[in-house]
Amino acid sequence: MPHLNKKVYLETYGCQMNMADSEIVLGLLNEKGCVLTEDIEEADLILVNTCSVREHAEQRIYGRLGEFKSIKNKKPEIIVGVLGCMAERLREKLAGEKAKGVGEQVDIIVGPDEYRKLPELVAKSWHGERGIAVQLSRIETYDDVAPLRTNGVSAWISVMRGCDKFCSFCVVPFTRGRERSRPLASILQEVETLSSRGFKEVTLLGQNVNSYRDKNYDFADLLKFVAEVDNTIRIRFVTSHPQDMSDKLIETIAEHKNICKYIHLPVQSGSDRILELMNRNYSSKHYLNLLGRIKSLIPDVCLSTDIITGYPTETEDDHRRTLDILENVQFDGAFMFKYSPRENTPSFKMADDVPDEIKASRINEIIQLQSKASLINNSKHIGQILEVLVEGESKKSSSEWYGRTGGNKIVIFPKSNLTAGDYIMVNIERANSATLFGSIQKSIVLEDAA
Repeated sequence: MPHLNKKVYLETYGCQMNMADSEIVLGLLNEKGCVLTEDIEEADLILVNTCSVREHAEQRIYGRLGEFKSIKNKKPEIIVGVLGCMAERLREKLAGEKAKGVGEQVDIIVGPDEYRKLPELVAKSWHGERGIAVQLSRIETYDDVAPLRTNGVSAWISVMRGCDKFCSFCVVPFTRGRERSRPLASILQEVETLSSRGFKEVTLLGQNVNSYRDKNYDFADLLKFVAEVDNTIRIRFVTSHPQDMSDKLIETIAEHKNICKYIHLPVQSGSDRILELMNRNYSSKHYLNLLGRIKSLIPDVCLSTDIITGYPTETEDDHRRTLDILENVQFDGAFMFKYSPRENTPSFKMADDVPDEIKASRINEIIQLQSKASLINNSKHIGQILEVLVEGESKKSSSEWYGRTGGNKIVIFPKSNLTAGDYIMVNIERANSATLFGSIQKSIVLEDAA
């Protein structure tokens, strides 16, 4: 097909996997002559990479699509495309003959396993042909696609796609399909390329990275091999499922100094009854025992989690058990949500019987308790000198930098003769529940801090 030679404006919503997918999309379009623009007014093509995990995310995207109507009125030839999970889940609402409102603005609908078709669909859409590609795949991993990365410090690498867990509240198996892993060799080659380009951090991504498998290699093997490519590159990963977190993986994290001592391990609820309804396949005791093994092998580990409150039939006792988990563990951070029913999931068939005001009250309790734990944990770093990777200018002040520790703590410090990608030592002087603040002690290379 001929080169497109168009300007693309892309908005990404949702998880890190969507961010990685957006880079894949831009890589595919860039090969056909498209260039990225940050100015929506000069774009020829507007793409929205969407999230369907929660109702609120979908409503935001519906609202954003509605705003594109005025742009279409001024520039009728502009193409609007919906990508990702929402395109997969709501294709009939967006593309059906009876689609009204925001659906009328949408020219292209492409699910997460059909991005290779996007350039062709874009080309056809400029000739008036509406494009839809939403077939899920059991083999697509995009392992041969070079993502277009605009950030030269940190990179996302999708090591597997899909999920086989079928948690009763989750749409991921229906929007992203079944599990399949990228070949280990292709991942290592991508890390080597990133190293040669000067990247300083990579995050390995999967809906459940613990399920990674390539022949006889598991995720612990992959993590080890990636860490050994370049010991000046930090290695992170998300997300783990408690059912599959092995001792081998914990030991691998402990043994490699450039694997960040940060683990995101969703618990979702502290109630065994609710966990069973969620089809999580572990108990609160199993989860706490797992954290005990992690802390014994990685004493300085930072932990974060996911919490859903107001799940169908959740009682006050169930809620208290979740609060008990938070009190017991003292997580460094948490992503906390009110339950929202998702069509086609098993829990959608259950009555959403926890009133919204009770959900709101419970989520507020959870947030307050977690904020207290985050403040306590962050305050422990006051007086310590921590290694920080400089990521860029602070969003709140042009006179300050921000960066992150290996434990995923955001650190703010005064600007000096530094650039994004530098490793520095920062003396932590104060903290709140979200951020550490300090002053620079010295610049380093990663080997010096090992």
